[in-house]
Amino acid sequence: MLSTLFPTPKILRMSLEQKINEDIKTAMRAKEKDTLRSLRAIKSAIILAKTAEGADKEGMDEAGEIKMLSKLVKQRTDSLTVYEEQNREELAAKERAEIEVIKRYLPEQLSEAAITEKLQAIVAQTGASSMKDMGKVMGMANQQLAGKADGKTISTIVKQLLMS
Repeated sequence: MLSTLFPTPKILRMSLEQKINEDIKTAMRAKEKDTLRSLRAIKSAIILAKTAEGADKEGMDEAGEIKMLSKLVKQRTDSLTVYEEQNREELAAKERAEIEVIKRYLPEQLSEAAITEKLQAIVAQTGASSMKDMGKVMGMANQQLAGKADGKTISTIVKQLLMS
């Protein structure tokens, strides 16, 4: 009866959007141009995600936020590679700065040893024994390690584990 009158509140956590808005204000006051540019890019991605067709207007869950931030880092990493190949150091420096700011909002990245340990458990859990089972392992690994490890690193380690 009480639960219908006083529903239990959702766990209160500051959403990524709220954190970004607060940090934008701080960066503006401190006149940190690189940080401000990165934060505005994150805010733009959040707005695009919220206004996308079929999107939840309330906002993303934590997994969606991590996925979006990971995508932003990957885009900048790809651009960084191109700029370095073309010896465009001024553009490469901007990308490096943006990557560092965006990474502040991602969970701490796991070490290669920790990733290997988790992947060994997943391989054992799925019963994978050959490269044919890689899709099964990758699906589960990407779910469990989302935002905590780079997809390329996960793929490389899974291949090593399945080939041995």
